[in-house]
Amino acid sequence: MTKLSIVIPVYNVEKYLAKCLDSIIYPQIPDYEIIIINDGSTDSSPEIAEKYAQKYPSLIKLVSTPNGGLGHARTEGLAIASGEYIQFIDSDDYLAENAVPEILESLKLGYDMAIFDFVPVTESGRRLSYETGCKRDGMFSLEEYPELLFEYLSAWNKIYKKSLFTDNSITYPDRIWFEDFYTTPKLYAAAEKITHIGKPWYNYLQRPGSILRNKNLARNLEIIQVCDEVLGYYKSHGLYEKYSRQLEYTVLYNELITSTTRVNLGDKKSPVQAELLDYFLRNFPDYKSNPYINSMAPKLKLLMHLITHKHYGSVNLIMKLNNRIKKKNS
Repeated sequence: MTKLSIVIPVYNVEKYLAKCLDSIIYPQIPDYEIIIINDGSTDSSPEIAEKYAQKYPSLIKLVSTPNGGLGHARTEGLAIASGEYIQFIDSDDYLAENAVPEILESLKLGYDMAIFDFVPVTESGRRLSYETGCKRDGMFSLEEYPELLFEYLSAWNKIYKKSLFTDNSITYPDRIWFEDFYTTPKLYAAAEKITHIGKPWYNYLQRPGSILRNKNLARNLEIIQVCDEVLGYYKSHGLYEKYSRQLEYTVLYNELITSTTRVNLGDKKSPVQAELLDYFLRNFPDYKSNPYINSMAPKLKLLMHLITHKHYGSVNLIMKLNNRIKKKNS
């Protein structure tokens, strides 16, 4: 069996794809494969991927599908992956030098999931920060470290045993935002041996762009479906009571604070904000007694207060000021 399958969903990334692929190609190293899922690209990405597949036919599998979104492409890659382990890479990002051989060496640890560090970078390659993927070291489980639910939910700073997906019927959703939030908490619950590897194997590209256009703001409501899915999974597996406080905080941070501020920056009068708040209050009426919420940083407490009291103009002012400070310091 191949040891590692690296799955790369591709959609209209002609500017970035070659750099991504160059960072993971080691023809002299056996025991891994690269699976490129062309998710209905309309630019020159398919031609770029085809050139690499022709050059490295024993290493690269290229599959084209109609556009179905990031989650769909990942699931397609999982279905054909022959590796014991899976790694996902977003096609505008790239790995650090020697990451692939180091990752293959790390598989000897026998983990179910490994979480590693990453570096946000600009298009010129300038490092913006160093992000620790997990605050816990050593081998552990969710039961031993329930605060794992507060760590980065991203799919791409992790390596997974494929059986976590196949044995537990876990997949990524089609055509829905927040696909990592939909899936990662389930994988945390399924994994018995999780480890943090303190190496910055992943370069996370910060692409320039504007605030979401108003017509897309309503898509933030898809996080409600995602929260229902995650909470339902934990309930159906008899885990909800054990992790109720951690899940409550995770929903607060991702569904309420993060999504509300994103919508607010697009349109501070958007009714989507009130719908997000209503969902949270309806599902977590006793949130004020949550110790994790009570120990939040002052900035988050302030945002929480403003959001729950619907002071959206003040939220907008704080977020714009925060973005100016970030831009000045970057």
